[in-house]
Amino acid sequence: MTKPHRIYGISFASVYPHYITKAEKKGRTKADVDQIIRWLTGYTQKKLDSQIEKQTNFQDFFDQAPKMNPSRSLITGIVCGVRVENVEEALMREIRYLDKLIDELAKGKAMEKILRK
Repeated sequence: MTKPHRIYGISFASVYPHYITKAEKKGRTKADVDQIIRWLTGYTQKKLDSQIEKQTNFQDFFDQAPKMNPSRSLITGIVCGVRVENVEEALMREIRYLDKLIDELAKGKAMEKILRK
């Protein structure tokens, strides 16, 4: 049995500002970051804001997501030296999907491509 990764207990809210900073450094916005998170998880903006305010940890953030986007399986590539489509542990794969989407945003990719339209 594998031990849970330590990031699972970290609050999503503690990492969220880093997603925004990364995007803003490249001329993107908080609204862009929020759109990506909502697309991936199915949260409304109000529910996303609530999760951030409650300091929900990553495990609960993804477990409580209203509807994970089925198109997320189209997200491929490398994040932090790891090929996201090969991550076996389900929660870590969801986290890596989000990391990859934020990377694509920061690299200037068009929102339609990021959201796999």
